[in-house]
Amino acid sequence: MTTRQRRSENTGMRTNPWWFALELGFFAGLIWGGIHGLSYFFRFTSTIPGFLAEPFFKTAYLKTQPGYYLGWLFFIIFSIIAAYLYTFILRKVRGPWLGMIYGIVWWAIIYLGVGPYLQMVKPFRQIHLTTHISEFCLFLLWGLFIGYTAAFEYTDERDREPKKLMNRLKSASQE
Repeated sequence: MTTRQRRSENTGMRTNPWWFALELGFFAGLIWGGIHGLSYFFRFTSTIPGFLAEPFFKTAYLKTQPGYYLGWLFFIIFSIIAAYLYTFILRKVRGPWLGMIYGIVWWAIIYLGVGPYLQMVKPFRQIHLTTHISEFCLFLLWGLFIGYTAAFEYTDERDREPKKLMNRLKSASQE
């Protein structure tokens, strides 16, 4: 019996996936949108923080301080939508790998698919290698954050590592 099952049997409460996905998406957008803003400020990327708002607002506005915050808000909303998708489709998958793949898929959708078409980002070949690496890593870690947090909440990930450690300690003490 896992800790989650014991907890739900003792308290009768289960994690509400709607609220969980909303919180997860909000914090994913807040944290990783902020990191995207910092990477733009330090010139690791040339993609403006408001790139998701690009179809709705002019680039000149998105490069201003209010535009920066608007872009951050769009990244939070995007993260909430992505967290809902992940939570309702893939939440039972264990481990970090699917979350990383999830982030890479979103990076590919934005930078290779609809992003250039909607003029959110420049065409792939017009973007500098540093920007590609920075954005790829940002989305990889963003996906990892969403995926592993959901896996941690809805599977027995919290029990897996301590059990391995306890088994090793028990076998070492028996020798």
